[in-house]
Parts: sequence; C-alpha cells; structure tokens
Amino acid sequence: MELRALRYFVAVADELHFGRAAERLHIAQPAVSQQIARLERELGVRLLDRSPRRVRLTAAGRRVLDAARSTLAAANQVQIAAKQVPAVVRIGTAAGMTARLERGIDALREGAPEFDVVLVDLPVEARLNALRQGDLDLALTRGVGSVPGLTVLPAWQENLLAVVSKHHPAADGSAVSLAELAGDTLRLPAREHDPPLHDAVGLALRETGVCPRAGRPTGTLQGTIVEVGSDSRSWTVLPADQVAEIHSTRVRAIPLEPAITIAGSVVVAEDAGSAAECAVAAFRDEGIRHRP
Repeated sequence: MELRALRYFVAVADELHFGRAAERLHIAQPAVSQQIARLERELGVRLLDRSPRRVRLTAAGRRVLDAARSTLAAANQVQIAAKQVPAVVRIGTAAGMTARLERGIDALREGAPEFDVVLVDLPVEARLNALRQGDLDLALTRGVGSVPGLTVLPAWQENLLAVVSKHHPAADGSAVSLAELAGDTLRLPAREHDPPLHDAVGLALRETGVCPRAGRPTGTLQGTIVEVGSDSRSWTVLPADQVAEIHSTRVRAIPLEPAITIAGSVVVAEDAGSAAECAVAAFRDEGIRHRP
C-alpha cells in the first residue's frame, strides 16, 4: 500500500468528486481513479459508491478515511523529524583539546552532518554551570567525578607530564620523578581555576611525600610556557593532550615516573538520553567504556 494512494483517497473523500480531487492534486483524473481502484483491491472493500451524479463514502470508506488521515499525519511527522537536526551544538572546552575536538566533531557529523559547532572556552566550574543552566549542550572535562544535576561519562585517560625549561637539569631525561623535582618551584593554576588538575597533582605529591616550593599560580597556557621556559628552576604539570599543542623550543615535556593520570569525561544534562551515548562515543579513546 502506497502513501500516494491514501493521499488520493483522502482528496476524493474531502471533495466527493473525482474531478475536483484531481485538480487539487494537480494530476489527471484517470490517475486518481486508478489509484482508488487499486487501493480498494488491496483492502478488499469498496471505499466509495460512485454514480454519474455523486460520490459517497461507504461505511468501510469512513473507517478507512480516519485511519488514512492518521497514517498521512504520522508520515509527515517522520519527514519533519528526519529533517530536524540541531542547528548549533555548543561544546564547553578548555585549552589543550584541539585534536580531540576535531576527531569528536568529525565522528558526530558522520551521524548528523548538518550542524554548526560553537566552542566555549571556560574554567571547569563555569563550564559545568553553563551546562547545568542550558547554555551548553555538552562539556569536555578532565578529572571531574560526579556532578549534581549532570551526567559524567568517562571517555579517555591522559598522562600528566612535567614541563620544564630546556635548561633544567632533567630536560634531557626520558622520565623524571617528583622527588627529583622537589627542590624546584612548582607552578600550577590556582585551585579555583582548575580544581581537577590541582587535586590530581596534590594527591600524587602527598602519596610520594614530596613537598616542592609553590610558585605563583599559572595563567594562560601561553604565559605558563613562556614563564617556565625562562626559569631553569621551575616546573609545571600539564595533560598530554595539552602538551601536544605546545610548539615552543624553550621547554621540554617529560613523562613522570611513576605515571600520574587524569580522567577525561564528556558531561551532559541528566535528561540527555541517547544523545549522551553518541557524544561519549565520539570523544572516547579506544578501550574506555562507559559503566552506568
């Protein structure tokens, strides 16, 4: 049964005249008659009583008319839904996520190619608040566990690297321990700016019993690299994805031993539904799986 036949039947039922129905459908009258006859054969009932003077619905025709209208309305909703894609996807992010964002957005577009992306760079707490208030559609975060009112979906795991001046004694090593850096000044963001990174490094220091001198809090990534690169006795800690975006020749990034890692997550609204799984799949590293 074709939707076209149902549309022709509804038009004839509305007009109770084959000629007027054909004009309304912008087709020849014989085509309307052929489709109605085919529909009656498929259903095994007569839908219309025809006479030279008038056309009337049969009892079966009246029942089928209601069902035909519902079917056509449902088909129209399917077409509308198929064409509805988010005009804009607003993603909360931070420095050092360029490659992951590019891969993730490409993956999202494989399923729904027609949307624009707006990236909003905010400190982690502001990022989560914006998501909670509906100003973002999703957020990428590091080191965030559970968040009231939001769903946190683990997506990747990143090593933290020590970043030092090229003149630092450890600059040419293949790895460095926290104990080896203990005599130098540690530069980290203020805790209110990046609590997860601050807490991950603080936990590792407590576990190893190392207590380096705390320097002035760092600001932007660019400023941090310039400042650390100009001081051979200071160091900072950055996620590996962020390190990959450093193009300065004045600093060196060295793996920490033992390794310190930080979890990366996609954060969405609690009612995100299936969109949440699509988002985490797009930004997930291989081997990381969401566990409810």
